[in-house]
Amino acid sequence: MFHNLNHKLILRITGSLLLFEGLFLLLSSIVALIYKEDVLYHFLIATAISGSLGVLFYLVGRNASQEIGKREGSIVVTSIWLIFTFVGLLPHWLSGYIPSFTDAFFETMSGFTTTGASILVDVESLPYSLLFWRSLTHWIGGLGIIVISIALLPIFGFSAAQLFLAEATGPTQDKIHPRMTEVAKRLLGIYLVLTLTEILLLVTAGMSWFDAINHSFSTIATGGFSTKQASIAYWSSPAIQYIIILFMFFGGVNFPLYYFLIRGKFNRIKENEELRFFIFIILAFTFLVGIATFDFTHLSSGANYESTFRNSLFTVVSVITTTGFSTVDYMNFAPFVWLLLMILMVTGSSAGSTAGGVKLIRIQIAMKFIYFRIKKIVHPNAVFPIKYNNQIMKNDIITRVLAFILLYVFLIVIGSVILAASGMGFLESIGCVISCMGNVGVSFGEFGPSIGFSGLSVFAKWFLSAMMLIGRLELFTVFVLFTPIFWRK
Repeated sequence: MFHNLNHKLILRITGSLLLFEGLFLLLSSIVALIYKEDVLYHFLIATAISGSLGVLFYLVGRNASQEIGKREGSIVVTSIWLIFTFVGLLPHWLSGYIPSFTDAFFETMSGFTTTGASILVDVESLPYSLLFWRSLTHWIGGLGIIVISIALLPIFGFSAAQLFLAEATGPTQDKIHPRMTEVAKRLLGIYLVLTLTEILLLVTAGMSWFDAINHSFSTIATGGFSTKQASIAYWSSPAIQYIIILFMFFGGVNFPLYYFLIRGKFNRIKENEELRFFIFIILAFTFLVGIATFDFTHLSSGANYESTFRNSLFTVVSVITTTGFSTVDYMNFAPFVWLLLMILMVTGSSAGSTAGGVKLIRIQIAMKFIYFRIKKIVHPNAVFPIKYNNQIMKNDIITRVLAFILLYVFLIVIGSVILAASGMGFLESIGCVISCMGNVGVSFGEFGPSIGFSGLSVFAKWFLSAMMLIGRLELFTVFVLFTPIFWRK
């Protein structure tokens, strides 16, 4: 059944990636050393385990054939996110700051998948190094474990395509270079520039260096972990909030567009239908949320138009980019606003971004297909090509898009039923499934933005952790592993 899999290459790549995780854990150890924290020893233990396993796996697979197919790609990508989470939870768990193994797994999976759902009820009580590690897991997972690794590790060589495609988001990928290693390097370069720029701007606006670094990691990765329990509401500075709005938006944009911007290919940006739709959705939903939350009873006494606009824009951008930061508790708003935000959680923002959700390109292609079917009813013999960004969409892409949306909706329904059967309320069940599968990190009802996920049952935490991984790897990469045809020669 498994005899034609390239087992050695799977182990070799897994080993290389574990060495990579060890370096990130070592970086967090340095933070613990700087702040003289006892958790340093637990980071060093985690580093040693990651490094030892990495060396062992690498040595076992050192003479592996370089040939890698879709099956190896799916196995490596799915398993590495799980392995990274099991190793990454060790500092939280061993140090006792998150004594429950289940909670530590949930928190770490939430970090790597950039969900940002937290079980912590007092974030500020964590040592600096653990806060840094939480944010760093976002940054690693945002661009992607595989993408960052391909950019920095020469081991992958020509075999990288299957891994890249298994982890990438969206139905199509913009070609910015024929070689995957070069694509990964360019994407990582853009990612680094955006991160460093936000750090400098946040420091200029009044944040400490430590908070600025952590929030930049979380923002660009559209993650949502904060160093403060009150999230961005901790800072009453409009400047800080507008900077974070801007970079959440940047995180939700298709990353190859930045490359086209650098190369002066402005037509590629101008013609991008998804970007235009992204901006339109943000403006339209900000207007609707603003109208729904504006206090019309105090018009004569000088209502604060700017703060209403800022909070509405922040909430909409945070939810559509699946970042999950908050400046206000939207559970205090009318249910109409909850519904609007739930729609945004499902849609997400751009393909090729660090955001979760269905992605706007899929929504647009589905809408075009619906309009195409309507036109075919009126003119059954006419030929109406479905175009996107001035390119005719192949039937294969349209089929994949519709299948993805159908499976996504099906999983929301099934997941909500399972959670409701476990004892959760209706609003909480559907909210938690949409939030975790869309990698959003904020939910509704008892798990709203001001409360968090600490009240989840053990079963719900494991179930929703699985939903986070399934959503981050865009469903099919994970589900294909459970089909008999996948394992046949």
